Amino acid sequence: MADAEVIILPKKHKKKKERKSLPEEDVAEIQHAEEFLIKPESKVAKLDTSQWPLLLKNFDKLNVRTTHYTPLACGSNPLKREIGDYIRTGFINLDKPSNPSSHEVVAWIRRILRVEKTGHSGTLDPKVTGCLIVCIERATRLVKSQQSAGKEYVGIVRLHNAIEGGTQLSRALETLTGALFQRPPLIAAVKRQLRVRTIYESKMIEYDPERRLGIFWVSCEAGTYIRTLCVHLGLLLGVGGQMQELRRVRSGVMSEKDHMVTMHDVLDAQWLYDNHKDESYLRRVVYPLEKLLTSHKRLVMKDSAVNAICYGAKIMLPGVLRYEDGIEVNQEIVVITTKGEAICMAIALMTTAVISTCDHGIVAKIKRVIMERDTYPRKWGLGPKASQKKLMIKQGLLDKHGKPTDSTPATWKQEYVDYSESAKKEVVAEVVKAPQVVAEAAKTAKRKRESESESDETPPAAPQLIKKEKKKSKKDKKAKAGLESGAEPGDGDSDTTKKKKKKKKAKEVELVSE
Repeated sequence: MADAEVIILPKKHKKKKERKSLPEEDVAEIQHAEEFLIKPESKVAKLDTSQWPLLLKNFDKLNVRTTHYTPLACGSNPLKREIGDYIRTGFINLDKPSNPSSHEVVAWIRRILRVEKTGHSGTLDPKVTGCLIVCIERATRLVKSQQSAGKEYVGIVRLHNAIEGGTQLSRALETLTGALFQRPPLIAAVKRQLRVRTIYESKMIEYDPERRLGIFWVSCEAGTYIRTLCVHLGLLLGVGGQMQELRRVRSGVMSEKDHMVTMHDVLDAQWLYDNHKDESYLRRVVYPLEKLLTSHKRLVMKDSAVNAICYGAKIMLPGVLRYEDGIEVNQEIVVITTKGEAICMAIALMTTAVISTCDHGIVAKIKRVIMERDTYPRKWGLGPKASQKKLMIKQGLLDKHGKPTDSTPATWKQEYVDYSESAKKEVVAEVVKAPQVVAEAAKTAKRKRESESESDETPPAAPQLIKKEKKKSKKDKKAKAGLESGAEPGDGDSDTTKKKKKKKKAKEVELVSE
């Protein structure tokens, strides 16, 4: 075959469009005649919702129930609160120093910030360092949920004898995962009772065979004793072991990488505010409590429903604006305002699917109210009936409690339904019914027992019946004899009582003489 010749054609170059250039004289005239400046624009650079702060992050991805509501000027975004409120509704992600106890550290912070109440996310032993969430005043309402949250630790274990390489230690760590029995160590200030604690994950970081020291990381349930875990590791390896050092690297949502601060930072921030009125350092040290709730499912409420929830009202569906995907029944959720403030922690009574299909009903029940009362105005009792009732109380047609009197119009008595009273009656009826049911059940049980006992029992023996009859006949004879003698029934009794008294007195006299 003849070699095929390859012919390369020259590339066609696109002709660039030649700009029509103005003569230099014209350009100069235009430059002198017109004003050249960068004009201000009304367009503001908007942040993507994925970069919005705290509980408002990705709010546009929430399911919309309705967008119609009346915004109120009360409340504010958690980051824009006044410095006094900001501190009172905040927490500190503190790097606990070694030696002082957790309670001492918390007391020092209370004194530095001059607040009334502080709490922490779980006790650390004096020698243990690391993540300690210190809640201030209003945020102390979240302490319980933080104490029960999962924890992560990095620890050093010292083995009493040498082992062959670090593989044995890593295997032992793997075996000590899942639910474990633990008894608190001797130095623990709690009852040394056997308890079950779960270790979710653990891994060995490094092992030094010369010094017999191993560094490991553990993710575990709240209340796990790492000291006990180190002892168990030693027992499992057959050489014995003890905890050398420990650091908590995560407590609940917050970790040591989430802007952890020291005691010196807190002290300096407060000093800077007191002497120079500079809030910036204090705002970097203290975080709003909403940051602790970012992992919870959200429910956005109308501004008009906020204060009612603060007073303990049920979270009803008409007040919901937006809700998150994946809400399950009995799941812990956070109820927030349109400004991103946490109103309360609640337990869901409806799933996301049910919320989307219903138009009324109770969405969730309150677990813990976080927001202070009257931050938002009262917006209940403003309907037509409630307004009419208030007017009638003013006019004296109803008493001060809104109950009808002699001067109340007959139409009001017929038309008005007091739902609070009807609810009370229902509760009372239920309470009354319950004891009756219990009593009936008890009666039926007694009848059953009696019937069973009657069927089981054999007829009493003849000698027992004879004895009973004899006793009865004796009593009858004595009664007849008393009546025949004509003595009053009380005389004999009085004589016997007198004799007894005399005997007692004689005994007392003898004892005194002795």
